[in-house]
Amino acid sequence: MRYDTIIIGGGLSGLTAGITLARTGKRVCIVSAGQNSLHFNSGSFDLLGYDNNGEVVERPLDAIPELDDKHPYKKIGAGKIGQLADKAKALLDEAGVKVTGNSAQNHYRFTPLGTLKPAWLTTEGYAVSQQKDVLPWEKTELLNIQGFLDFPTEFIATNLKKHGVDCQVKAFTTDELSRIRKSPTEMRATNIAKVLSNKDALRKAADRINAISGETDVLLMPAVLGFSDDESINELKAMVKKPVEYLATLPPSVSGARTANLLKRLFTRLGGTILVGDTANSGVFKDNRLVSITTDNLPDETLYADEFILATGSFMSHGLQSNYQHVFEPVFNLDVDAAEARSEWTKEDAFTAQPYMEFGVRTDKDFHAIKDGKAVSNLFAIGSVLSGHNGIRLADGTGVSLLTALQVAETITERK
Repeated sequence: MRYDTIIIGGGLSGLTAGITLARTGKRVCIVSAGQNSLHFNSGSFDLLGYDNNGEVVERPLDAIPELDDKHPYKKIGAGKIGQLADKAKALLDEAGVKVTGNSAQNHYRFTPLGTLKPAWLTTEGYAVSQQKDVLPWEKTELLNIQGFLDFPTEFIATNLKKHGVDCQVKAFTTDELSRIRKSPTEMRATNIAKVLSNKDALRKAADRINAISGETDVLLMPAVLGFSDDESINELKAMVKKPVEYLATLPPSVSGARTANLLKRLFTRLGGTILVGDTANSGVFKDNRLVSITTDNLPDETLYADEFILATGSFMSHGLQSNYQHVFEPVFNLDVDAAEARSEWTKEDAFTAQPYMEFGVRTDKDFHAIKDGKAVSNLFAIGSVLSGHNGIRLADGTGVSLLTALQVAETITERK
């Protein structure tokens, strides 16, 4: 099988690149190993939340020029980040992922524990604050579903009260929700979302919420609605008499799953092909070019393309792996930026920045992957497989995924 571009990895960066290229008429195939890290997403997207010193970044575009030279944003060019950020937001909107925010000014999202972190974009309907010290309400009610443990209300209420907010904790249930409570494995955000996608079940939940809610500025609820789209989110808001805003839960993330579903839907609508549950295992190189790849599920089929993109993620997604001797990229054995001594991979204090978080595939200034010291002319690397930044410490992981994908897709489009 032959394509114009083959993308290895079906997460945020792979889908973003795939959508961008498919929109130009290219034949694009994504080899996707399974569920991606969006299923751990908080409902927000980060461009740059903290600087090199760990200080909160209010204005990302102003802080990006001060990042280390090895950061992926520096290869894009600080002057182009704002333009690509706008394109990323437009792409999400086209897919049906409705978000608020802009690249000029961070806002503050709520973590599943009720603390505040800077964010670039946040799912519409999720609770946010424009200030890190002052919240937008004086009185709140924190509503949880009985038996749902991935929404730690006591932690959230404590943190809200630290900001001077009067917070009452309440719980509700319905017959439908009580049934899935019988199994601890079923009482998860994504399963609750499937139950409440039924309009009758949603109406019963709304009736219970109206029955127990009192005088409050806002009802804060776990983000357990909208597995495939935002219809149930809007319907519940219309049925509940008080203002409703949502808080992220512990994984799995309904918002993240919805984002993945909507991006996949847009990609296939544009003519893209996804090989679901398949893994690229090797490639054939000739004259400093990647000619073809093979996959686990198609051992007798060779996949050819003019351009290839590696978007396999970092250690969690097995885009990077390690043994007792070294860190390596498992598909093509590309060059990796990593400390040689194993003792230098981590630090004893778990709360400090861990060196391995910056390990990743080495690329040139145009994100061509490097193998045996030479840039492969038609193989690019994007997203969290890249070296040069710590997505947790800088709160920039989703931004790097989106923007490097758009940059590489633009490079490929302009080639021919």
